[in-house]
Amino acid sequence: MTDRSLPAPPGPGIPPPTADGPTADAWHALGGPSALLERVSFHGPDAVLPSRLPVRRLARATVAACSLAAAELAALRCAGPVPRVRIDQGAVATAFVSERHLRIDGRAPVSFAPLSGFWPTADGWLRTHANYPHHRDRLLTALGLPDDSGPERLAAVLRERPAAAVQERAYAAGALAVAVAPVRDTRLPLVEARVLDEAAPRPLAPADLPAAGIRVLDLTRVIAGPVATRTLALLGADVLRVDSPRLPEADDAHADTGFGKRSARLDLARSTDRAAFEDLLATADAVVTAYRPGALDAYGLAPEALLARRPGLIAVQLNAWGWTGPWADRRGFDSLVQAGVGIAATEAGGDGRPGALPAQALDHGTGYLIAAGVLRALTEQRTGRPGGRHLRYSLAGTASWLLHGIAPTADPHVLPSDEPYDPARWLTETDTPYGRLRHALPPVGYAGAPADWARPPGRWGTDEPLWR
Repeated sequence: MTDRSLPAPPGPGIPPPTADGPTADAWHALGGPSALLERVSFHGPDAVLPSRLPVRRLARATVAACSLAAAELAALRCAGPVPRVRIDQGAVATAFVSERHLRIDGRAPVSFAPLSGFWPTADGWLRTHANYPHHRDRLLTALGLPDDSGPERLAAVLRERPAAAVQERAYAAGALAVAVAPVRDTRLPLVEARVLDEAAPRPLAPADLPAAGIRVLDLTRVIAGPVATRTLALLGADVLRVDSPRLPEADDAHADTGFGKRSARLDLARSTDRAAFEDLLATADAVVTAYRPGALDAYGLAPEALLARRPGLIAVQLNAWGWTGPWADRRGFDSLVQAGVGIAATEAGGDGRPGALPAQALDHGTGYLIAAGVLRALTEQRTGRPGGRHLRYSLAGTASWLLHGIAPTADPHVLPSDEPYDPARWLTETDTPYGRLRHALPPVGYAGAPADWARPPGRWGTDEPLWR
């Protein structure tokens, strides 16, 4: 099996002088040719996603890179020019908080459980994540608290203990708690790419949508991975989410990120379900995984194992903390990474309480970068650079870019906009098996891009494990 880091494409060139800096950074990290950056423009309100950090610039750049990758593949499939990419900052801001705009028959989902949040400790602050019942149970067990403990009891215990000690005790128990840390000068890549074989790609027929006919196995949860696959589904891919029946997903989460997809349950420890998965893999174009590193290896889902059985596959991995270092194998979520890398400290209020970004921007931004990486890999495989791909992303890598790689002010050639922001412009309502959903529209913007998903989210885990 070939194993080589993916080189930069021949002659990527210098970005056009009017190119948006963060968009150029993301595009080049994905191996995109500089000449296409001149096709990208932005419009809409500037007063969105307010933060001490350049969240608006990160958000629009990730959506722009994804849109440009979609436009590039669309042009390849239709043998035409690359469509113009025009990104509406209002649409981006609304999509980046899609889970907050979601309404299910008028009901607003709960974003964070009572035991999730910031807590003062004996020597600082701690961030916990206990949205899933099993994570809540492990946190209470790690701290020696009864099952019926509420926020007051948890707060009393944490006030007496050092943050780092609780962090390590929680980690040992499989719970989720991270000490709030200052910013460190740690730089991580946005994406790491390798070619693992030299398989020729299957031909793609002309199609109205760039990812039409592409088959994607979605083994992701929560926000970042599901946003990536939701975006690929928007662009025409046949996305099948596969979950273990022993690890249920929250209905509210799936109602937000399940658009365009189907969802099946397979227990890969059972021979019949494993055979069904292998049948799916045999004709898949991409597999996207977002579990703790190594968690899926026993089922033959490590990238090298996947490509050995399916040459030419695009195998994508996402983790929380990056792929090297002592934290590489730790569980994590957007809110915990914000705490651990210095974002929460940077966004702290005047009283010293840690703060948060105005969106789960690490999740959403990484999601659009993953989708862009899959789209670019599909293009590269068919333009003289064949072979299966292994792409790795992390929430900490996106956080590193936000903290160290993006200037806090706009490029000088970009005219500011004082257009008011009203998210209602980018919200719509759709009838689904969950009820009537109010939801955010997709922010992907290129000439000819779909305005909405072709299908609403179905009930989690109720589809057959078959391709369309």
